[in-house]
Amino acid sequence: MNAWDGVWVPLILSLKVACCALVISGVTGVMLGFALARTRHWLGHVLDSLCTLPMVLPPTVLGYYLLVVFGSKGILGQWLQDVWGLSLVFSWQGAVLAAAVVSFPLVFKPARAAFEAVDARLEQAGRVLGVGELGIALRISLPLAWRGILAGLVLGFVRALGEFGATLMLAGSIPGKTQTLSIAIYEAVQAGRDGQAHVLALVISGVCLVLLWFSTWLSADHRRRTGT
Repeated sequence: MNAWDGVWVPLILSLKVACCALVISGVTGVMLGFALARTRHWLGHVLDSLCTLPMVLPPTVLGYYLLVVFGSKGILGQWLQDVWGLSLVFSWQGAVLAAAVVSFPLVFKPARAAFEAVDARLEQAGRVLGVGELGIALRISLPLAWRGILAGLVLGFVRALGEFGATLMLAGSIPGKTQTLSIAIYEAVQAGRDGQAHVLALVISGVCLVLLWFSTWLSADHRRRTGT
């Protein structure tokens, strides 16, 4: 079998999962990053730690927690099944959820740092001029922090693209349905298809390298502009 056979399906699936996961982690990560950027209450530090937790926990532990919550016997999993007829276990939606949870801290932390780098005096000047909080967020904070946010989004996308452990725990390895690039590499090695494994590894490495370079460039440019 040609080494390129079986590459395109997991590649397209991985891009689909990563894009959907980025929508979830991007919206929630940026919103929480903005909310906590000016927070000095101790509850803010607790929430920050909880939001960062997926970054340090083993992916298999995250996958286990997701199974407990969203499995067929989990509280949310049973509710989704009864109300919407949706089962996240062994589905591509489950892969999206796993990738979103794992990539969330990589979006949240840069977004919070970018919002914290915005000069608070500019926001205060907007309030003095009668601009509402939503207007300040959209017209002052977001335009000044967008480069740092975009860098975090790129990092989150790369992490979602390469997610393995939590995805395997929650969504399994079903070819054409939940078998992403990382899982396909694992299955190819297990089956002795070294040529296919090499090609898959090169593809995901190349995509991640380009995206990481772009993220690094954005972060460096953001630091130059903000003087941080």
